[in-house]
Amino acid sequence: MKKIFITGGGGYVGSFLVPYLLKRGYFITVYDKFYFGNKLEKNKKSLKIIKGDLRDEKKLEKSIKNHDTLIHLACISNDTSFVLNPKISKEINLDAFEPLVKISKSAGIKKFIYCSTGSVYGVSKQKNVRENHPLVPITLYNKYKAQCEPILLNYTDKNFIGTIIRPATVCGYAPRLRLDLTVNILTYSGYFNSEITIFNGKQQRPNIYIEDMCRIYLKLLKCDSKIIENEIFNCDCENYKVEEIAKIVKGYLEKSTKKETKLKYLPSDDIRSYHLNADKIKNKLGYKNKFTILDGVKSLVKVFKENEKYYRSASSKSIFYNVKHMKINGY
Repeated sequence: MKKIFITGGGGYVGSFLVPYLLKRGYFITVYDKFYFGNKLEKNKKSLKIIKGDLRDEKKLEKSIKNHDTLIHLACISNDTSFVLNPKISKEINLDAFEPLVKISKSAGIKKFIYCSTGSVYGVSKQKNVRENHPLVPITLYNKYKAQCEPILLNYTDKNFIGTIIRPATVCGYAPRLRLDLTVNILTYSGYFNSEITIFNGKQQRPNIYIEDMCRIYLKLLKCDSKIIENEIFNCDCENYKVEEIAKIVKGYLEKSTKKETKLKYLPSDDIRSYHLNADKIKNKLGYKNKFTILDGVKSLVKVFKENEKYYRSASSKSIFYNVKHMKINGY
């Protein structure tokens, strides 16, 4: 089970996951349109890079053969990116999913790991949202992510194992860095502007450090297929309100830079709020996170310090912001 096919392997998580798995002896094929560029290391014998569209079924059929496991990351990420072009977003996030599952099964894929999202739960006042909690998606992005889950499970059998994960918002540095995610943007703003803008702040936001996210994928790759067959796992490290995350960022920045970081509050109509419980993956797989949100903040600050001149102007570079980049490039 060493040959892995990763859709969307050039994205934020993929740009960290691919080198992480290569270092552990896996042979990786990345299938990606590379809409946000390609930060993957070239000329590695154990890495094959295919520039392709998820909607190109013929190319997928040819590319997926001779792999053991498929990790499906590719999608139009987050709600604001999704509404720019709902038609194409639906084609990629929903319409292309069932053909991908069929092609994977026909090609002899043994494990299909689908990255859904923790935001499929929408808004919940429960203190611990577990995997059996009703899915109440409040955006099309969440809705289509949720609709893909039963599609996968409809095709699974003893020779084609399907596993679904519902991650919290990922944070921390990755080669294809995103600065439009909660922890990342708060850290960037605090470091370069000495001010953190908090929109409302009372929303509950579960987060997971990017290396822990990759440790989960590694755990699923190594697991006996019978243990993860048709299973769904929440993935998070810590649940905090946005305001609490901002204070974690503020505390570390003031300690490390010796400068005051101000907090600025603004109203927001973003009502998404939920508190993920990840006991299932701990109990069933023996998995435990190693890192925290603070580790995500530290990883970002380290890179900002080392490349301060480059990142200081990042707010004007669309490549770090999904919506901005898509608008500029006519998505």
